[in-house]
Amino acid sequence: PARIMTGVAPLDTARPDQISFLIDARYRPAARASRAGAFLAPAGEAGLPGAILHSRAPQQALITLLGLFHPPPAPPPGIHPTAVVAPGARLDPSASIGPLAVVAAGTVIAAGVRLGALVYVGPGAEVGEGSVLYPHVVLGERVTLGRRVIVHAGAVIGADGFGYAQEGGIHRKIPQVGTVRIEDDVEIGANTTIDRAMLGETVIRRGTKIDNLVQVAHNCEIGEDSLVAAQAGIAGS
Repeated sequence: PARIMTGVAPLDTARPDQISFLIDARYRPAARASRAGAFLAPAGEAGLPGAILHSRAPQQALITLLGLFHPPPAPPPGIHPTAVVAPGARLDPSASIGPLAVVAAGTVIAAGVRLGALVYVGPGAEVGEGSVLYPHVVLGERVTLGRRVIVHAGAVIGADGFGYAQEGGIHRKIPQVGTVRIEDDVEIGANTTIDRAMLGETVIRRGTKIDNLVQVAHNCEIGEDSLVAAQAGIAGS
């Protein structure tokens, strides 16, 4: 009980006042050479040079530990003086609207939403409860985000799909009049782009996690709990 840990650190850099972790048996030699004061390890692990916190699910326990030592910042609710909120936008009082953010007419911003600096939320868009949009995120017109959606910096959701028809050697733009629907608990990486549908919806279903620099084109549908790694491109329709 008297042992105090001040943070979590990798095996090779941990100090005696930090807890480290052994999740993969391949790193057992590094753990035995570590200076960490304590270790998170699978049940039954022994022979480490410090106190051991055993867990039947060490990776899940590590997520909890990191959350304890690094809780996400909670900006105060309210609208920054430099933000622009159009008349007719509906904002829950608990939402936080950051510097120079723009919230267009007809939008709905639910409870606990956080909009970072320079976020743009287009006309008629909806952002569900507890969602977080980091700086420079763009939500196009009528885009819908579910609850607890995380969108990292620079992502663009709801730009026009890439649709053209050739006529007399000229590329005529096909109007992209659909939208994008992002379901609950989706995370979208930095500088990822998800295009609006030509008609209907581009859909990202519940629990899916999309990495940085991914392109999802018009009218795609990605199923529940999918993982899409960086620099993937998914063609339209």
